[in-house]
Amino acid sequence: MEKSIWRKKPMSAYEADIKNNQLKRVMGKWSLTAIGIGGIIGGGIFVLTGTAAHYHAGPALALSFIVAGIGCVFAALCYSEFAGMLPVEGSAYAYAYGTIGELFAWVIGWGLILEYAMGAMTVAVSWSGYFNKLINLFGIEIPYYLRNDPFSAASYATNNNLEPSSFAFNLPAFIITWVVTWILVKGIKEARNTNNLIVVLKLAAILFVIIVGAFYVNADNWHPFIPEPEMVTHEDGTSAEAYGIRGILSGAAAIFFAYIGFDVVSTSAGEAINPKKDVPFAIIASLLICTVLYIMVSLVLTGMINYKEITGDALKAPVAFAFDHVGKPWAVLIITAAATTGLISVMLVMMLGQTRVFLGMAKDGLLPKFFKQIHPNFQTPWKSTILVGLVVSLVASFTPIGVLSDMTSFGTLFAFAMVCLAVLILRIKDPNRERPFKTPMLKLIAPLGIITNVGLIALLNGLAQKLAIAWLLIGLIVFFIYGQRNSNLNQMDKD
Repeated sequence: MEKSIWRKKPMSAYEADIKNNQLKRVMGKWSLTAIGIGGIIGGGIFVLTGTAAHYHAGPALALSFIVAGIGCVFAALCYSEFAGMLPVEGSAYAYAYGTIGELFAWVIGWGLILEYAMGAMTVAVSWSGYFNKLINLFGIEIPYYLRNDPFSAASYATNNNLEPSSFAFNLPAFIITWVVTWILVKGIKEARNTNNLIVVLKLAAILFVIIVGAFYVNADNWHPFIPEPEMVTHEDGTSAEAYGIRGILSGAAAIFFAYIGFDVVSTSAGEAINPKKDVPFAIIASLLICTVLYIMVSLVLTGMINYKEITGDALKAPVAFAFDHVGKPWAVLIITAAATTGLISVMLVMMLGQTRVFLGMAKDGLLPKFFKQIHPNFQTPWKSTILVGLVVSLVASFTPIGVLSDMTSFGTLFAFAMVCLAVLILRIKDPNRERPFKTPMLKLIAPLGIITNVGLIALLNGLAQKLAIAWLLIGLIVFFIYGQRNSNLNQMDKD
């Protein structure tokens, strides 16, 4: 038993996976970079800037993005080394399987499932908020109980002296999930083209926010830049200490999932034309570009509006709310339309990553064959994509955004820490392996990556921590009941 849970997938098996790849290799380095930017720019800028400023860091949100960015740089460099050596779908899961062992790989894979699924759900709820903001500009309003989960709907009814509804369902979030699911089932080429177009629109919108918003910054809103610590009540009714140094760090933990896009680049290696060179390039390029944009937007947002005033519906569309606050409705229309469109690509990237992790695990026998079935015409894992769409659409319709985003951050931080550990172990155990990209100063970078990411996990919302740990425990049960017994390596051992 002890030996079997630490058995490693041989390099020959990875080489066979690459040769037998059934996915279309249609993405160059800039398409991969666009995948990263498409995943990174979205919820972090258009939504979490509001929640992180109000509930965690205040004007010091820019420092939170810097802290999170530093943690990401450590992980991105380690990811890049692995991505060059093992250019297959599965991301951190695949890397761990070939270096540390089966149980370790399973735990990472299970954490990635949490990361991508919760990320897609969070963005679906965010998209709903911006979509409602957009149609409101044209005088159309969806009843509050059809645009909110039950918890948020109850809070909305109380705050607005309305009769509480016996039923609440986030209909826009449900619908957009199925639109994205259809695009992903149709094919990676269609998904790539859709993402590339939306990324261009998003970058234009972000530059618009930074340039135009700078003219309406009130420096008084930045004072004090790091507010004194105090207790703040969150959407789910729990209270936690916010602001000060702890607030900056907890803010970094809360917004960490905003950087998930570069991780998705590595899950797309099976569809890259030259994965050994292009995947490392795209990982680092997308991270650096987006970190700079995050910092600039957070400074503009907290300068335009006091962080204390970002409450209620403003939490779901803070950037648009800021321009509305300074009396620029024409800008609100542009930003809201861009955000509504832009968040679609984030969902697309999240769900793409989710299905590719499933595909990698199923190919290794750790998940049922259902998850690796490729459509004969579309050449996509269509059955697992539809299943992911079903789960994401239902959970997003009934769950508050705060809990979803923190659980996503848990999965992301956990995976990043494990990748830093795995690349360090492999460098020690197999220093002579060919590495198209080598992480500089690994003995310093990897430990710093582990410490940073584990430290930020400890600062997440308590409820989200408990739910995420419960998810990992469920994963262990599934592993010992199904995964370990059915893995390809187990069948080889028997033979």
